[in-house]
Amino acid sequence: MFFVLSLPSQQTFTAWCNSHLRKAGTQIDNIEEDFRDGLKLMLLLEVISGERLAKPERGKMRVHKISNVNKALDFIASKGVKLVSIGAEEIVDGNAKMTLGMIWTIILRFAIQDISVEETSAKEGLLLWCQRKTAPYKNVNIQNFHISWKDGLGFCALIHRHRPELIDYGKLRKDDPMTNLNTAFDVAEKYLDIPKMLDAEDIVGTARPDEKAIMTYVSSFYHAFSGAQKLLEWIRRTIPWLENRMPENTMQTMQQKLEDFRDYRRLHKPPKVQEKCQLEINFNTLQTKLRLSNRPAFMPSEGKMVSDINNAWGSLEGAEKGYEEWLLNEIRRLERLDHLAEKFRQKAAIHEAWTDGKEEMLQKHDYETASLSEIKALLKKHEAFESDLAAHQDRVEQIAAIAQELNELDYYDSPSVNARCQRICDQWDALGALTQKRSEALQRTEKLLETIDQLYLEFAKRAAPFNNWMEGAMEDLQDTFIVHTIEEIQGLSTAHEQFKATLPEADKERQAILGIHNEIAKIVQTYHVNMAGSNPYTTINPQEVNAKWDKVRQLVPQRDQALIEEHARQQNNERLRRQFANQANVIGPWIQTKMEEIGRISIEMHGTLEDQLTHLRQYEKSIVNYKPKIDQLEGDHQLIQEALIFDNKHTNYTMEHIRVGWEQLLTTIARTINEIENQILTRDAKGISQEQLNEYRASFNHFDRDHSGALGAEEFKACLISLGFDIANDAQKRSGIMDAEDFKTCLISVGYNLGENEFSRIMSIVDPNRMGVVTFQAFIDFMSRETADTDTADQVIASFKVLAGDKNYILADELLRELPPDQAEYCMARMAPYTGPDGVPGALDYMSFSTALYGESDL
Repeated sequence: MFFVLSLPSQQTFTAWCNSHLRKAGTQIDNIEEDFRDGLKLMLLLEVISGERLAKPERGKMRVHKISNVNKALDFIASKGVKLVSIGAEEIVDGNAKMTLGMIWTIILRFAIQDISVEETSAKEGLLLWCQRKTAPYKNVNIQNFHISWKDGLGFCALIHRHRPELIDYGKLRKDDPMTNLNTAFDVAEKYLDIPKMLDAEDIVGTARPDEKAIMTYVSSFYHAFSGAQKLLEWIRRTIPWLENRMPENTMQTMQQKLEDFRDYRRLHKPPKVQEKCQLEINFNTLQTKLRLSNRPAFMPSEGKMVSDINNAWGSLEGAEKGYEEWLLNEIRRLERLDHLAEKFRQKAAIHEAWTDGKEEMLQKHDYETASLSEIKALLKKHEAFESDLAAHQDRVEQIAAIAQELNELDYYDSPSVNARCQRICDQWDALGALTQKRSEALQRTEKLLETIDQLYLEFAKRAAPFNNWMEGAMEDLQDTFIVHTIEEIQGLSTAHEQFKATLPEADKERQAILGIHNEIAKIVQTYHVNMAGSNPYTTINPQEVNAKWDKVRQLVPQRDQALIEEHARQQNNERLRRQFANQANVIGPWIQTKMEEIGRISIEMHGTLEDQLTHLRQYEKSIVNYKPKIDQLEGDHQLIQEALIFDNKHTNYTMEHIRVGWEQLLTTIARTINEIENQILTRDAKGISQEQLNEYRASFNHFDRDHSGALGAEEFKACLISLGFDIANDAQKRSGIMDAEDFKTCLISVGYNLGENEFSRIMSIVDPNRMGVVTFQAFIDFMSRETADTDTADQVIASFKVLAGDKNYILADELLRELPPDQAEYCMARMAPYTGPDGVPGALDYMSFSTALYGESDL
């Protein structure tokens, strides 16, 4: 709607709005600003319509204001008014043109549209009403809502026609419009409760007064003077509303009706009571003044008499009576119905949520591919579901009972409740049938799988050891055996024959195991069991059993052939062993014997050194002549090695023993010959007598216990002490040489008081290679040199005299106490009994012993 903004329109509309808002105890000051939040706009519509709008938003944000204005615009639109180009945003933004356009739309709808005069309505009806009311007055000719009202006589005529006592119409002049207009405006505001909406100056000073402003103002006169008609129309509209006892379907609607009725009693009826009273007062006053003026009595049009108003008012109060009680009873009934309906919905929703997916679950064929453990779990789960199903029986019965009660209380939505209840009952019956069907299927499947499981278990118990036996058999049959004797291969052959004897029994076990599998397959085929997997107790299958059995059967003849070949090889090896052993058992003892004979020659000292040398060279020749037999034995040993023979029970000799013995024999004869030759050279060069040489050898040999031809350190030490020197040490073994400690002890025993430095010097002489031992040759070299430079007999006698405590003899106990046992025994065995006058029983002559060793003493 396009609206031309004018000051008279704005002033008029503001006054018109305030004439209604003051009934609610408020007003506006600025029509552009005061309607922006939508609150007073909604209040204005409630006052002029007598209806309640939706609850307004109390927030101060723009979105709250737009929401309130939209509620007002929606209410206007609900009254059949088309709002063209008027939006909530423009009103909230304070758009003056849009705001005035909206107010004008409200005025047209609620102040002008309902005016009806002689089959004309709205603007035309209002114009006709004005023409009819002003027709008796001279100088008044109402043809429009602008220039026809400029002189003010039209307004005064309307007031005088209805309230002649308020204006002295005869004194008014057409040429004084300012007085006429102000008189009409003041009287209307003071006595008719019509606010001043126009300014006389604006009307007089304008060639064409604002039509909308005048129309709005004139409509207020219509509504002020058509009180009886308006009151009757209000009563006629209200009575059907109060007589309407049609029950509503929802609690909210009935509560709204109760709220509307209370608004009617509190807000709408009290003004109508005052209006009715004022009409009666005005009517009586009018009649009195007409009578006093000798004028005819005022006769309202047909149906608008005071009696008509009283009759209509009585009907109104009759309709009103009991309406509130009916509303309260209906609210209580609806409250009960709402409670039952909500209870029905809650229980139905809970039940439907519980049953959701249950039919699909019960119709599953998951048991067809389940294992036994899974079937048992499914059965437990199904038993729990059956218990749950039984527990829900009460809820289904409660739902049906509530639905029945809702029907009995004539619930408006009973058809949907009944349909929902029927669906629940039908579904409940279906769940029961499906539950029974699934239970039977699970139990049947469980029995079949238990039977199959027992067969699986039996198959596993028998297949596992049989499979292990076959694997062990294959492993044994393919084992690359290593044997070294004929007895070992014979043992393997015997064990193999015993194994072959078990094969028929093993084949029976195999067939029994396969029979178990065949029984399982028969059950699966007969009852159409869908096996989800393989045997849970074993990974062994019939194909594997058959494959391994075939492999065992193939390996048996291969093993037979391998054993035959090995048996022949071991027979040949046995022949080689015996051939080698026969020769080794002769050669080994021969070498040992020769070694012992050579040792005796060098130790026993039979004859002169030259005789010993001759005898040894004859031995050497006989030994060299024995070499071909050693070579022959080497040839036999090579054959044994080529045959990979590692042991020989027929002899304790190995080729390595023979070689080492042969090499030692050659080395020993050569060394012994060399020693004799060196001894001859030493004897001749040092002038040592044969007797001294023999004594050295006797002492040396006594302590050379292992007959190795050399003395170790301890042996050499013991040897020297046995010659009469007080050196506390132990004899250990005879190695043919003296180590450093033995030689040191020996030197001390012949009179040397050696420190470490002196002993080291002597050891560097007798052991230049620092081997730590003293050979017999070095020993006799040293002894021959020392005996040539030192009177050893006197030294030895002096040593024994110290041991004997200055006595001329020594006792066995003193030797045992002062010397090691072997040295003491050596001296006791060679000392003669003492025969001097101071002797005692058991006395030994150490002087003759020392003289025998080292020559005559000067003592």
